[in-house]
Amino acid sequence: MAKPSADQTAFLNPLRVQVLSTMQSMERFEDAALNELRTVPLGVLRRSATQRHGVTRWERKADGRLTVATVDLHPRLLNEAWADYAAFVLFHEFLHAMGWRAHDRRFRTLESTWPDPKGASRGLEFTHRMREGKATWYWVCPECEQRYPRQRRGGGRYLCRRCRQVLQDVAVQDAD
Repeated sequence: MAKPSADQTAFLNPLRVQVLSTMQSMERFEDAALNELRTVPLGVLRRSATQRHGVTRWERKADGRLTVATVDLHPRLLNEAWADYAAFVLFHEFLHAMGWRAHDRRFRTLESTWPDPKGASRGLEFTHRMREGKATWYWVCPECEQRYPRQRRGGGRYLCRRCRQVLQDVAVQDAD
């Protein structure tokens, strides 16, 4: 967890207002639960994170209760280009903060009620962009030429997801 910068805070606070306003208009959520989300601390993940786009962190109180310590978003989500997906990720994390901790059927049903399906569907694109930025190797399929950005060599141990051919290692600087 990292403390957000002034610019990140300036993006996170209006984002929280937007997401809570949208949740309130959905009429599925109680005002008391939404009011608690207004005070949940918002933070940012490390820039190097490629798999997690957001996380709800919990702390156990002396009496054994779990409370939300913070909700963190990936710092690269905090701009206008990713604002629609950032809103969805914050909604997702707020569902966790409201008590739905598992990614079970009920959670996924609630998550699917987010009114912006385009924003909600950008997760794979975001992950791919994060991996591209950190990649030093591509695992390349000799058959379909699909490229998988990675930080380590595959050494011939992996197959293409599409055509099941052994992937070849190509250094990023050699691939362009």
